[in-house]
Amino acid sequence: MRGIMMAAGAAAALALGVAAAAAQDGQRFEATLAGHAVLPAATFTAPPAGAPPGFAASGRFATPGGARVEQPETVPGSTGTAPNGRPTGLSLPFRGQPVQGFSGIKPVAGEPGAYWVLTDNGFGNRRNSPDALLMLHKLRPDFRAGTVAIERTIFLSDPDRRVPFHIVTDPSPTRLLTGADFDPESIQPMPDGTFWIGEEFGPYLIHLDAEGRVRRVVETRLDGEVIRSPDHPALGVPATPTAGVAFRARRSGGYEGMALTPDGSRLWAMLEQPLFAPGTDQPEGRFLRVIELDPARGEWTGRSVRFALAEGATAIGDFNFIDDRRALVIERDNGEGDPSLACAGDQTPPACFHNPARMKRVTLVDMGQVDAEGFVRKLGHIDLMAIRDPEGLARTGGDRAPGQPRDRFAFPFFTIENVAQVDADHIIVANDNNLPFSAGRHLTRADDNEFILLRVPDLLRAR
Repeated sequence: MRGIMMAAGAAAALALGVAAAAAQDGQRFEATLAGHAVLPAATFTAPPAGAPPGFAASGRFATPGGARVEQPETVPGSTGTAPNGRPTGLSLPFRGQPVQGFSGIKPVAGEPGAYWVLTDNGFGNRRNSPDALLMLHKLRPDFRAGTVAIERTIFLSDPDRRVPFHIVTDPSPTRLLTGADFDPESIQPMPDGTFWIGEEFGPYLIHLDAEGRVRRVVETRLDGEVIRSPDHPALGVPATPTAGVAFRARRSGGYEGMALTPDGSRLWAMLEQPLFAPGTDQPEGRFLRVIELDPARGEWTGRSVRFALAEGATAIGDFNFIDDRRALVIERDNGEGDPSLACAGDQTPPACFHNPARMKRVTLVDMGQVDAEGFVRKLGHIDLMAIRDPEGLARTGGDRAPGQPRDRFAFPFFTIENVAQVDADHIIVANDNNLPFSAGRHLTRADDNEFILLRVPDLLRAR
C-alpha cells in the first residue's frame, strides 16, 4: 500500500507546506531590463590536455535507449517524444564538449563584471553522460554588445582519489570527472580560492581546489539520517522485482541551490524538490529543506530550515545571499515557451507550446526570520515572465503571438538556474539551456545561454 497511500504525517506536512506558501508569498516588485547578453547554444570547447581517448566527441550515449552512436550530428535533438515534443535544430553527438547548461553563478571577487558559472552534468542523467566532462567557467557578459566572453575553463578532476566510488576515468592519471560521476548544480567560490559544489546524484557537497581537483566529498545528513537519491552509487537495482530500494531525495532533486554567508563561515544547501516522506512515495510537503554546513570542517552543523514553494512552483533554480541574512532564490514551474503561443483547440506542437512557462520568479527571503515550523520568511519577488523593457534592450523576444506588448520581456525557459546580486540596484539572471533538449525562446530552435541584467531596487531593499 506504500505506493498509493500517504502517511498521516506526510499529509499533515503537505497541508502545512501549502499554508506556509500562501502566507509567505510576499509583495511583488517590478523588474526592468537593463541588459541582455547571449552565448550561442552551439558553443564548444576541446577536452583538456591529458584527457583519455573518447572525449573529442560528446553525447554519443544521449540517444533513445542509450545505444552508442559514433557518427557526429546524426541524432536530432528534441524537447521530448511525440506528440508534444518539438525539434530543437541541433543533433548529437557533438564535436567537442558543450559549454552549456549553466547551473549556478557567483561574481568573481575583485573582478567586476566577471562571473563563475557551473556547467551541469552533460545531457540530463547519469546513464547518458559518460562522455560529458564536468567544468566551470569564468565568463564576462558584455551587456552593451550583447555578447559573452569565456575567459577561463576549469575541468573537474580527482587525481588524488578522494571520490569514494568508481568513476568513468578511474584508470587514467588525470581522472577527469564526467556527467556519469556527478551532477553539479550549484557553486560557491571560497575566500581561499577553492570552490564548493552542490550536486544531485548523491546528493553530495564537493570541495574543489582552485584547479578543480576534488578535496572532499560530503554525504548528506539531515536530522541524523543519511539522505540519498535513486542515483546514489551505493544503491542498485535489487535482484527481485518485489524488493524496494530506500531513498528520500528525488531523482534530479538534489542541491540545485547553495548559498555562502558573506563572512564565508557557513554554506546553506537547498534541495531542488521536496523530499519523500519516510516510507512513502509522496512529498513530505510543499517545501524544500535547506541544510547548513560548516565549510571549514566539511561537516553538517545539524541546523536546517524550510523554504515554502509558491503556488505553481515545482522546484528552485539557484540560491545566493545578498547580505548576512537575506538571499535570492529562483522559483519555477516545469513549463517552457511564451504563454501567448500555448496550444489550443486542435493545435499541436511544433506549432505551439504544449506546456508554456507561467511561474518563473526570483524571491527574496530572510534567513534570519524563521517561524515556529521552521519556515524562512519571504520578503517579496519579481516575475520573470513580466519584465519591463521600456528601452527595447532585449536582443530577442522569441516566438510569441502577434500583438504582444513590445515593452514587456519574458524569460520563458524550462530551467532558470542562475541568480546573483550585481550591485545595490541590479541582479543577474541566466538560464540552463539543457542542450539540445530545451526550446523555450523559440518553438523549434535550441535555447541559447541568455544572461539578463535586471534593475530591481525595490526588491533588494525589501525587509
